Amino acid sequence: STWGNSRTSHKMHRLDKILSHVQQSSDTYLFTLDNDVLTKEQRDQYERDGFFIVKKLLSDEEIARYQNRFQEICRMSPEDIKKLPFLVMRDVSISKTAFQVGEDSITKLQDWHDDPTLFSFCQHPEILRYVRCFCGPNVKSIHTMLINKPPDTGAGTSRHPMHQDLHYFPMRPADRIVAAWAAMEPVNTSNGCLTVVPGSHREYTLLPHEYPKWEGGVNKLYHGVEMDDQMFERRIHVEMDKGDVVFFHPLLLHGSGMNRTQGFRKAISCHYASSNCYIINIKNTTQESLAVEIMETYRQKILRMGFKTFDEIPPDVRLKLFGQFWKAKSRLVCGTEGTY
Repeated sequence: STWGNSRTSHKMHRLDKILSHVQQSSDTYLFTLDNDVLTKEQRDQYERDGFFIVKKLLSDEEIARYQNRFQEICRMSPEDIKKLPFLVMRDVSISKTAFQVGEDSITKLQDWHDDPTLFSFCQHPEILRYVRCFCGPNVKSIHTMLINKPPDTGAGTSRHPMHQDLHYFPMRPADRIVAAWAAMEPVNTSNGCLTVVPGSHREYTLLPHEYPKWEGGVNKLYHGVEMDDQMFERRIHVEMDKGDVVFFHPLLLHGSGMNRTQGFRKAISCHYASSNCYIINIKNTTQESLAVEIMETYRQKILRMGFKTFDEIPPDVRLKLFGQFWKAKSRLVCGTEGTY
């Protein structure tokens, strides 16, 4: 099939790159920078699997601060929530119901880089010690989320399809981007822990993504890849304790399962990139259609950039705005400003 041929091409290109690197030097690492922070085991695992977990990196007190700030937002009126400078998202299963004050109505907070309490997670000194091992000394936060995975209604909408985070980012090179994803409570197969395909960051370049055809509906921008039998067989569950942080590569195939419990599963995350990364032109790439959808999602922010209506923005200008949008929401967290 065309999809299968495309996937094979992506895989062979990635393997050729890695084999070329290995032939040049068997003593160097491809996905991490020389540092005195990572143990050899951590570094080897990231090279091999594309992720590793640091146990109890966050204290209970730190998690309580993020939790309390989230609960403050949940207690806000719908009018006040609309005034917040970040995106508040609701599960597709309840998106058309009236907003009720409380955590039942909020599935995710996104782009809270201007909220001092939540953004302190991205500035956490211990997290940044690890992040510099991937990104170098000059680092920006590029994407922020607090995820409040709800109990599944039975329609499967609390799932997140298997995807690669690089699908959403125009920054390159991919190897200088990393995610830090922290469990705010125990995360397991019952409440929808992360699922990953170890080593997929080495095997595939950026794969085509689209909405999965799920009968119960799919949340906004929850794109996924078409999984073959080999990918399914290699999946593993990443169970974590409260305060654990998993660091993973933006090409790692990952998703999360349904929350089969009666409680909410909370996690907080930040994606980082070297401030010396560059922004690619996504025209004629697998990310082009995504850009239009993201621009639609952030319609009001785009209009504040000077356009009277979203529809009057020419398609080519929308693509340029996609890169500017990511630049605008990036924040320097250590080192010096770079190229974006």
